[in-house]
Amino acid sequence: MNRFTDYDPFAWVYNEHWGHMFTDRVVPVLDELVLHALAPDARLLDVCCGTGQLAQILTARDYRVTGVDGSEDMLRYARQNAPDAEFMLADARTFSLPPVFDGVVSVFDSLNHVLSLTELTFVFTNVHAALKEGGVLVFDLNMEEGFRWRWRNSFSLVEDDHVCVMQLLYRPQENVHTSNVTLFRLEDGRWQRSDFSLTQKCYSEQQVQSALQTAGFADIEAYDAQGNLGMGGEIGRSFFVARKSAG
Repeated sequence: MNRFTDYDPFAWVYNEHWGHMFTDRVVPVLDELVLHALAPDARLLDVCCGTGQLAQILTARDYRVTGVDGSEDMLRYARQNAPDAEFMLADARTFSLPPVFDGVVSVFDSLNHVLSLTELTFVFTNVHAALKEGGVLVFDLNMEEGFRWRWRNSFSLVEDDHVCVMQLLYRPQENVHTSNVTLFRLEDGRWQRSDFSLTQKCYSEQQVQSALQTAGFADIEAYDAQGNLGMGGEIGRSFFVARKSAG
């Protein structure tokens, strides 16, 4: 398996535009689903932590946070954004940590970037091994409705020193979504161009629940982000909560 180095060129623009945007909206959901039940100094693992905006908020609340990500550039920003957290460069599909965490989170459809059900099961197995008995995993995924309605056409971001164009394509026959990204940045008086693609896999709720059960999780629940959790504009996003059995 290759570590997620394809996300290195995306790190700068993600940190500029998306990290805070989703984090600010997801924290109330995490409060409702998991954080309210944890001790103030609980240990939390942020899988696919990106540029660390969630870790920044959680450490400010005195949680002890460890972030894992496969992109070295993402982690460079994460260490700047959340200096009180610990970060580890590792692939979510292969990492190994001892069972010391009270909770694990993975947000902003991070696990859609794991492109096979077998590899998603590997992620869940690694997370299960890192949780204490009774520990909780919370994550969100884009579901088929979300890919069909929110991830289509194209859009652009235009600023004085950078332009980002994303062309979005969902292939329902393959359950695969591709974002083709062109980024221009003004650096040292010259415009620099980079082109890259990001791919996501669409899973059904049944597939996700089966993978969680295979990894050893119990008490699995799914919530519609918009209908159940009040996240407006998030049609087709689901949150999953799963627990490692105690004893």
